[in-house]
Amino acid sequence: MNPSEILRLDDRTRQALWQRMIEAIETYLTGVPEARVAPELDPQKVRSILAPLDFSQPLPSIEALDFAAQNLWQHQVHTPHPRYFGLFNPASTSMGIAADAFVAAFNPQLAAWSHNPFADEVEAHLVRTFASRFGYDPANADGTFTTGGAEANHTALLTALVHTFPGFARLGLRSLDAQPTLYVSTQSHHSFIKAARACGLGTDAVRQVPVDENLQMDVPFLSQQIAQDKAAGFAPFFVVATAGSTNAGVVDPIPTIASLAAQEKLWFHADAAWGGAAIFVPELRPVLEGIQQADSITFDAHKWLSAPMSAGIYLTRHPHILGETFRITTNYMPTDASGLNVVDPYTHSIQWSRRFIGLKVFLSLLVAGWEGYITVIRHQTAMGDLLRQQLTAAGWEIVNQTPLPVVCFVDGANSKGRTAPYIEGVARQVVASGDAWLSSTRLYRDQPVLRACITNFSTTPEDVSALIQSLEEARRKVLQGI
Repeated sequence: MNPSEILRLDDRTRQALWQRMIEAIETYLTGVPEARVAPELDPQKVRSILAPLDFSQPLPSIEALDFAAQNLWQHQVHTPHPRYFGLFNPASTSMGIAADAFVAAFNPQLAAWSHNPFADEVEAHLVRTFASRFGYDPANADGTFTTGGAEANHTALLTALVHTFPGFARLGLRSLDAQPTLYVSTQSHHSFIKAARACGLGTDAVRQVPVDENLQMDVPFLSQQIAQDKAAGFAPFFVVATAGSTNAGVVDPIPTIASLAAQEKLWFHADAAWGGAAIFVPELRPVLEGIQQADSITFDAHKWLSAPMSAGIYLTRHPHILGETFRITTNYMPTDASGLNVVDPYTHSIQWSRRFIGLKVFLSLLVAGWEGYITVIRHQTAMGDLLRQQLTAAGWEIVNQTPLPVVCFVDGANSKGRTAPYIEGVARQVVASGDAWLSSTRLYRDQPVLRACITNFSTTPEDVSALIQSLEEARRKVLQGI
């Protein structure tokens, strides 16, 4: 066999493979609304399917592809399903799917600018575009694409450390006179806990500020905590406003936190990974009032913009901070672009070699346009409102306050409807039915609730009604002790 054909395959085989791949994708996209949303969970069954595959005998390419497609069909929660009301995992745009195929084939290397000027400039263009939408001056704003919100939040923490403590980048934490402390709400994303560990701060450096009954950060408590930490010899440096919490879609009081951060000279970060897309819709934009005052912003295009996983973005109004945080020189990296007014991405982010993340966002936005995305976000918001109406009519009680399409609720029609066994039992029954997917979580004062989020641009009023029917059946079974 020709060595090049071992991995690339011959022309005829490749053409047949691409055709089968297109057929498999089309079958999935058109057929997934009729499938069970969630599989039956059986780890041993999945392991037994994989056990015979020891790679000693190569499979024909189409057989291997069919094997993957069949098992993805059978053994995953179908997040692209219009009745998936779960975490922020939407269906992918068609242009995003095409873009990821292109990126896999062209395999651009985004470490050195000279290796792919088009890819690097597309991402820089998108950074300026999104920065402008969030209220930054695009001439001075900067940013980078990331693997997701967790990396963007980690980047924010690193840039804040470098900005606040000049010796940190070279000497690390040992150069600091006091233990740095950072402030997030109890409803913030737990990626900040991981980031504190990864930065060497330790989890004890994270102050989790309580929320009020509306699930927003308690700013007076935050102010008191900062004062107490300063008096105790700590060095407060970083505070986060969550702009669309994972649990309940709640936005912290951004202007108030921004004002306190400026007063205390703290780096102010807005985690708008999901809720940030509200900035694109005129009637939702006031929800994020003041976000332009943030020193940095996390935004995930793979959430409400429906780009395929994963496409996180870190934005900042400090044009030099990414370079101060990540710049490094080596002898082995290309110098072809020396003297040009460009930035090598490896000097600008946590990542070194990486794929062209931005193409799926670029092509999706290029084809849908801002008006297209405004229409989609409005539709999903309307489905969230419809869900609230139908839940209330059926005796469920809404317990979170947000204009964004995350709905948290309990059973107001039953005496046990607020208890953890009841709430978790209903969630299990809905998921086990295969008719829909939602989750349970905990909110204010550890109150267990059911949580449903409109994540899919294809979700219709009929899908919302189907969820209500599934909840009614689950309620009946739980009450009967089934």
